[in-house]
Amino acid sequence: MSTLTKKLDGKVAIVTGGASGIGEATARHFADHGARAVVIADIQPEKGRSVAESIGLHRCSYVQCDVADEEQVKSMVDWTVQTYGGLDIMFSNAGTISSSQQTVLDLDLSQYDVVMRVNVRGSAVCVKQAARKMIELGTKGAIVCTASVAAAVGGPNHVDYTMSKHAVLGLVRSASLQLGAHGIRVNCVSPSLVETPMAGRFGLVTAGDVENVMEPFTSLKGVGLTAAHVAAAVLFLASDESGFVTGHNLVVDGGLTGVPFMK
Repeated sequence: MSTLTKKLDGKVAIVTGGASGIGEATARHFADHGARAVVIADIQPEKGRSVAESIGLHRCSYVQCDVADEEQVKSMVDWTVQTYGGLDIMFSNAGTISSSQQTVLDLDLSQYDVVMRVNVRGSAVCVKQAARKMIELGTKGAIVCTASVAAAVGGPNHVDYTMSKHAVLGLVRSASLQLGAHGIRVNCVSPSLVETPMAGRFGLVTAGDVENVMEPFTSLKGVGLTAAHVAAAVLFLASDESGFVTGHNLVVDGGLTGVPFMK
């Protein structure tokens, strides 16, 4: 790859949930575009180490981290700065979804608590700790969160997940206003259904079937959303190409949220 296309040349990035799915694709994309270092923060040690090794241990490291545990996140951020000399990008991507359909009438609050702990508390902790470190270092950094099309609409099920992603959007909008004075940009990316290990594990989609499942609801035909599409959107928000973009929700959904749900 030529230097002209290395959009993150010399930057240090953290990717939470980077051991698989959107996080893994983004970690690889960051490295391909010249990031000096990529730190994968995840709770899957075998997968995380494997991804780091495949990218190259001289520029990619795995750190075990539960994003909802603020002390673990703070330690991971501190370690990143001590090891690589800075922090330019935080991609707060780690997330989860309930194992059941979770309508409001049969809401299992124990599952709700897990979803909110990871998706909302985890995102808030990562934004907080990254921003504090960037301010301490005087870095005009970029923070990107993974929201969802569920942040813009309601849904027939998974009400806890929908609530959590609405909260992430509120976090991004508020944090962008509060951190702009420090030159820190805060944005989010909102994909529709992506074929990832988590989506498969919770029965949201079977392998190779995303395009067929989503095609009736999108205006863009003949294309199935992949983790690589989302990673490209995150790269834009993390790079200097979006240097005057903050508080933005970049929707990656093939037009789904622009199409009336009922035809």
